Amino acid sequence: MQASDVISIGNLAARVGVSVSAIRFYEAKGLIEPFRNSGGQRRFLRSDIRRVSFILIAQQLGLTIEEIRAELAKLPNGRTPNAADWKRMSGHMRALLDTRIASLTRTRDLLDSCIGCGCLSLRKCALYNPQDRAASRGAGPRYVIGDRAADVLAG
Repeated sequence: MQASDVISIGNLAARVGVSVSAIRFYEAKGLIEPFRNSGGQRRFLRSDIRRVSFILIAQQLGLTIEEIRAELAKLPNGRTPNAADWKRMSGHMRALLDTRIASLTRTRDLLDSCIGCGCLSLRKCALYNPQDRAASRGAGPRYVIGDRAADVLAG
């Protein structure tokens, strides 16, 4: 390993735009793993810039620490991930994103109409969820979850 492959915690934090305490948090959660130099200072691989960048993106997408850890576990330790590594991991991430996009789209489209929650407080609820028929499908905002009003009314 060359000196140019290694960066300090401060340099890592500055490069990705987070505080040093955030880097320590990610370390404590097992998302990144530093090593210690002869003076006992934390040192990170330059490839950890990409790992922390991925963590930031995943957090913005709403992934939990456990979900992020599971995704990062798919990457190799001790070497810079290559394009094949990231492609392998991205398949699962794409599926998660597609599911979230679909949910957000449904929520946006239904937000000012009946969402099948059972409150029956809107005039539209009497049309789309009369007598709270959506409740027969389970708890929660049934139409946002993915049930369709037409299916509830037909069943």
